[in-house]
Amino acid sequence: MDMTPYRIPLEPRTTDDAEPDADGRLAATEKAMGVVPNMYARMANSPGLLATYLDGYDRFRKESGFAPAEQEVVFLTISRHFECEYCMAAHGTIADTRSKVPTEVTDALRDDRPIEDPRLAAVAAMTRSLLETRGRPSEDDVERFRTAGFTDRQVLELVLAISVKILSNWSNHLFDTPVDDMFAGRTWSVPASA
Repeated sequence: MDMTPYRIPLEPRTTDDAEPDADGRLAATEKAMGVVPNMYARMANSPGLLATYLDGYDRFRKESGFAPAEQEVVFLTISRHFECEYCMAAHGTIADTRSKVPTEVTDALRDDRPIEDPRLAAVAAMTRSLLETRGRPSEDDVERFRTAGFTDRQVLELVLAISVKILSNWSNHLFDTPVDDMFAGRTWSVPASA
């Protein structure tokens, strides 16, 4: 049985050839960022996928109650779990340049090592618990999360983040999305032992 991963042979979409709705989202992204990331151009082959991703991502960023550094810890923890090379590079770059995550924290997440900062470690641990238990964390896991200053609502916000990252991580796997030049400084590869 061939275990070669399937790659979707669809071309990246642009504002010129994307379906209605997706073209507007690509145009808005290009206006805001100056470029359409490779991931978005590929996700635009399914306007619903792109719209759901962008809406969920935006809501998590604006409404989750997590600080920017905590958000990156969440996204990097999820992307590491799903071994998404594209999102590890993208969120590593965002962590360094916008969210101001200490480099030692970002490097620990990339290398699957413990995080020294107790609050960021609690965010990573709760995210991992949700991933590893498929949404069935223990009461002890949730209590440790609460003790670190987080709320039950934020457990649900982690579910949102995981959902958003499944959309992006799995799409990137299917497309083998190349890392954009703007994220190349934080390129990451799945460890050989994985």
